[in-house]
Amino acid sequence: MNSVTVSLTIFACVFGGALLGLLLHAILPEHHLSKETQDIVKLGMGLVGTMSALVLGLLVASAKSSYDAQSTELTQMSANIALLDRALALYGPETKETRTILRSAVTRVLGEMWAKDGSVTQSAPRSAGGEILYEKIHGLSPQNDTQRSLKSQALSIAVDLGKTRWLMYEQLTTSVSMPLLIVLVLWLSAIFVSFGLFAPFNGTVVSSLFVAALAVSCAIFLILEMYTPYTGLVQISSGPLRAGIAQLGQ
Repeated sequence: MNSVTVSLTIFACVFGGALLGLLLHAILPEHHLSKETQDIVKLGMGLVGTMSALVLGLLVASAKSSYDAQSTELTQMSANIALLDRALALYGPETKETRTILRSAVTRVLGEMWAKDGSVTQSAPRSAGGEILYEKIHGLSPQNDTQRSLKSQALSIAVDLGKTRWLMYEQLTTSVSMPLLIVLVLWLSAIFVSFGLFAPFNGTVVSSLFVAALAVSCAIFLILEMYTPYTGLVQISSGPLRAGIAQLGQ
């Protein structure tokens, strides 16, 4: 879902509703624009406006929760990567190949999540080296209690990394609820029709309605951007993962 395209479409619907209201104001008979009519329309649109605000708030909260969850997962994964590398380093020189596989897998994940062309093509964790890494750790033959303890810790951390990677991979399909978004756009369009219905046609009115429609579409644009935190304008920082990579092999 392209957030720019969706936002522009929503802007066209909402601002188009305002222009439709201005057109209706010019062609409707006078008794349709009476004070009593205005009061009833304002009451109805006040209810619709309240419901729209609630739905918009719900979408913002859901998008922010998704964004924060993925940011936390990335930070946790980066810390686990550094801990796994240290555990392998303490185990002994026989883990050199395993540590090389770990660094290669993490570098590949970094390149997929923050590609230079702005695309996100995360591969499944098993194809990114996760299963090979686990097999290498499982295949270690500890010679003393210290190595046995480190192997157990490394396996536990590797499992946690695998869980986090699968979760992040599956979250790529998470998106805004389209039925909810469509209903919200219909309500907002109706509200803007009512704005234009009782407004005189002049530059100030059109400009005000334009800015209001732009503000609404920008809010929805930010919601859509937070559902794609590895691309676009509202991106999760790759700093934690890069810091984790910097610690590998030391």
